[in-house]
Amino acid sequence: MPEIRSPISLRIMPLRFVFDAPARLEMPDYPGSAWRGAFGHALKQAVCVIRGIECEDCLLYRSCVYPYLFKTPPRLGSAKMTRYQTVPVPYVLTIEPRLSADEYVLGITLVGEAQRHLPYVVHAIQRSGERGIGSKQQKLILREVRQLVLETGIWNGIYRPHEPLAAEPPGCPGVPELPAAIGIEILTPLRLRRAGHLVTPDTFRFRDLFGALLRRVSMLTYFHGASALETDFAGLTQASGQIEIVAKDLRFKDWTRYSSRQKAEMQMGGIVGRFQVQGKELEPFWPYLWLGQWIHAGKGATMGLGHYRIAPATLQEQSDADGPG
Repeated sequence: MPEIRSPISLRIMPLRFVFDAPARLEMPDYPGSAWRGAFGHALKQAVCVIRGIECEDCLLYRSCVYPYLFKTPPRLGSAKMTRYQTVPVPYVLTIEPRLSADEYVLGITLVGEAQRHLPYVVHAIQRSGERGIGSKQQKLILREVRQLVLETGIWNGIYRPHEPLAAEPPGCPGVPELPAAIGIEILTPLRLRRAGHLVTPDTFRFRDLFGALLRRVSMLTYFHGASALETDFAGLTQASGQIEIVAKDLRFKDWTRYSSRQKAEMQMGGIVGRFQVQGKELEPFWPYLWLGQWIHAGKGATMGLGHYRIAPATLQEQSDADGPG
């Protein structure tokens, strides 16, 4: 399929961790939160050399792998997010469907400079599975790590335990030509706010999704990419308000998680379902929508929420291998 030129120069590395799993595996509805916590714990144990103090008070704070991957601090002198202690982290978890009773697959996409720390990521995810995931501490043994080669759409095996790690360089996803109409299937709760109010299936507009994507792409390219995104942010945002949804089948999916850091229940529910948009007016937004399949949007994107895909039927029955899965 012919590709178009994208204004976004953000390299990504989509990975799948394939585990041997017990047949009666019990996981939370959205295990991304459990995986994120286990990943952070294993990563800190692997790399922390100065124990007993907060990361922010550590001499190695801005050079250590753990804070960079798990709670990225803004760069000194940063012009963005100056009031925040952390910025969007450079990875996204995706829970893949189970295709067999003895296999469990965890997806993780590394963004920008995070790919330099791939060996630490592999080690920490492997250790997380061995220690057990979720309240039932379900143990998973790593079988293989696969990487999506973006140029070919093929998932290549790059690591097996006790063998060398042989990854391909990260790349920018090729953007196919814009179809006459696109369908978007929201797979995990997409939680968005507009003017301080939660966006619901009834109030959802295309601009809500695109605005969240544009901000996310801007932050990820600025803090983790080789160069910041340069575009007409105000013009794109205003124009996105003119895009009409021509069909939708959306519902609200409730989900609550307990935050051990904040010691409180967190509301993470959001919109799931399908909607369709069409027309050549979508062209300026198309590269962002396509990339968004890998980086997600909305609250909880890092732990797997706000995951959507472009409906295959609207992309001339493109095979699943060409997309993020």
